[in-house]
Amino acid sequence: MNFVLAKSSSSFSWPKLSVRFGIGVLLAVCILLSLSLGAFGIPLLDLLSGSLNEQQQAVFYSIRLPRVLLAGFVGAGLAISGAALQGLFRNPLADPQLIGVSSGAALAVAITIVFSGASAVSGLSSLFLLSVAAFAGGLITCLLIFKIASISGKVSVAHMLLAGIAISAIAFSGIGFLSYISDDQQLRAITFWTMGSLGGALWPSVAVAALVVIPSALVIYKQSQALNLLQLGEEQSRYSGSDPERTKNITIVAIALCVGVCVAVSGVIGFVGLVVPHLIRLSIGPDHRALLPLSALLGAALLIAADTAARTLVAPAEMPVGILTSLIGGPYFLWLLVRQYKKGFTL
Repeated sequence: MNFVLAKSSSSFSWPKLSVRFGIGVLLAVCILLSLSLGAFGIPLLDLLSGSLNEQQQAVFYSIRLPRVLLAGFVGAGLAISGAALQGLFRNPLADPQLIGVSSGAALAVAITIVFSGASAVSGLSSLFLLSVAAFAGGLITCLLIFKIASISGKVSVAHMLLAGIAISAIAFSGIGFLSYISDDQQLRAITFWTMGSLGGALWPSVAVAALVVIPSALVIYKQSQALNLLQLGEEQSRYSGSDPERTKNITIVAIALCVGVCVAVSGVIGFVGLVVPHLIRLSIGPDHRALLPLSALLGAALLIAADTAARTLVAPAEMPVGILTSLIGGPYFLWLLVRQYKKGFTL
């Protein structure tokens, strides 16, 4: 498939004010509702006025606020990583979960849990270890996918999708085997990662996510113009003064780091990186200078909203947020695939 970006003009114009304002309002509303709603409700007026009783303060500062912040960082990280992947592969079907990056990171986390004794919430040192493992797994998978998908210097969408399916199958087979040989505590931790959940949100995990996602997102954003030029083809990108190989290397490492820490703190949450960039692209066009930051904001809003729904729809029980995003993203991906075929997409 040709995923072509019309050549960017030298003067940069931000998207319409209504789009930026709408995304900002949506994010603010999602944050307020998520802080208020839950098995233990906090009245919105009390929240806005700051007149919380002792019990409400305990729930707000120890449970609700870190969870909302973690959802925001993870959603932003997955969305901006998905947008960068789509620019890197020059097609709108790339997604950290769909092409196996999240699966590779999850397999590395599962290996670490079983053979090192680290668990989901066993402390800052374990969280750091799982983050490093997830980054390594995501980086190896991302490099492998890019190598397989590149044929004679061109990225093949068919090879990318098929390689992603194969690597995901291998990764989940490995996770299944590790689940089989694990003890009860390890099995619960592995299940947490594979289903995707923000139920284990603690301030240390928020801190780790912020310290990794924010710098990674900034590094990805700095490649905006280079990603724009890359849409014209590697040769044209070189003629325009860009270095495609340097762009690929920097972007792949930043994506792997961002996705890796997201998997480490929340498990595998799919389709955020597919749906969000595509919605932004339909609204404001393919310029990565606007696409990347707006994808991050909308991704944060989407995952905060999804997590709020996951913990309120079946309250007092809780649905893994990864299941909910897959229920939304799966049909959306099928619609997108059909739409691309109608526009002349061929494998």
